[in-house]
Amino acid sequence: TTFKKLYGLNQFMMLMVKPYGEGSPEPAIEEVRQLLRRMRGLKADEEDNFAIRTQEAMLSLFHSLTGAIFAVMIGVGGISLVVGGVGIMNIMLVSVTERTREIGIRKALGARRRDILFQFLTEAASLSLVGGILGILLGVGVVKLLSVNIGLPVSTPPWVIILGVTFSVLVGILFGIYPANKAARLHPIEALRFE
Repeated sequence: TTFKKLYGLNQFMMLMVKPYGEGSPEPAIEEVRQLLRRMRGLKADEEDNFAIRTQEAMLSLFHSLTGAIFAVMIGVGGISLVVGGVGIMNIMLVSVTERTREIGIRKALGARRRDILFQFLTEAASLSLVGGILGILLGVGVVKLLSVNIGLPVSTPPWVIILGVTFSVLVGILFGIYPANKAARLHPIEALRFE
């Protein structure tokens, strides 16, 4: 009656039942089904106009939903890595252009191609490492905030953090290869003339 007064509806949205004892819940489910059919005036040949879901079914639904959310988050994370990688590549290309004279001086003083390549790859990896650490800190903070608001315990396993840092560094190196190669291939005389 309270539900009817509050919402103006004649039906319940949800009813939770816990069976007595440790055995199979099937007898209790059947007893509840028969009781609801009588209360709703359903005839023997009519289908149920209600649904009964067990805790296992609800848990299975929860797992499938969290699995779908996880898959979406993996997709979003992958796109973010590519966008971040392109950003790192652009920053490194600008850095190569701005430091062309410096590269020329280093090459004129005896720096080898691999020295220049290593320098720029290290810079790209460092840049992506900082971004990865900031992203992990933000992600852990959001997870903790959701945990408090939802009321469910949520944890961040250490392997997830290690994987995140590793992926961010690998993305930095991968997208830093082109700018590093461009810097390493500069001819010292042309680089010194660059303004």
